[in-house]
Amino acid sequence: MPSESKLPFDAVNDSTGLPARSGFPNPRSARGDIIALGADLSVETLRDAYRHAIFPWPHERVPLPWFSPRRRAVVFFEEIHLGRTLRKVQKRAGFTFTIDRDFSGVIRACAAAERPEQDGTWIGPDIVAAYIRLHEAGDAHSVEVWSGGELAGGVYGVDSGGIFTGESMFHREPYASKLALLFLAEHLRSRGSELLDCQVMTPHMAALGAREIPRAKFLDLLAKAQESGIRLFG
Repeated sequence: MPSESKLPFDAVNDSTGLPARSGFPNPRSARGDIIALGADLSVETLRDAYRHAIFPWPHERVPLPWFSPRRRAVVFFEEIHLGRTLRKVQKRAGFTFTIDRDFSGVIRACAAAERPEQDGTWIGPDIVAAYIRLHEAGDAHSVEVWSGGELAGGVYGVDSGGIFTGESMFHREPYASKLALLFLAEHLRSRGSELLDCQVMTPHMAALGAREIPRAKFLDLLAKAQESGIRLFG
């Protein structure tokens, strides 16, 4: 992928409302889900990627792929589904929630979490270090769930410019990750956001009401959010 010092691609048509120049090819004209390959995880490259609906997703034995799925999984806040059990837990859990209190703790816990449906984790040391830098730059954020002064769960992701892109979550106590997600959704809604970007569909997100939309539609929604100047944090 071209670095900042090289001539960037003309990534997006001016009519989209997204930033006009980028180091990435135009997602609108991509035929597949992978937009580029290359292991540049600088703050500038990550920011450029997320502002154009692109994210890195490491795979073994290949250069770092950068994805913009043709079918994007999102949760519209008005469509969130809370099952009866989750509603009861939400009322009685007794957890404490914070934002950006322990980003490093959350991403490291996500990296260490066992995921039976996956063979290992894609959150390696390089990813952890890169997103901690992105957090320090003000783009990446976390929600922490506390129980008795200890991290019980959490979620982290990136402000893509008015839409929050969720990256990963973990739990050490039952339902802590889902409650972190619900707390995040309420926070984002209070700031004027309409949806959470889940990137790709999972059974966990589908149970909360996520659905897939075409990439072009997601790019339109992201452009609208960026034009609105919504501030999700701070």
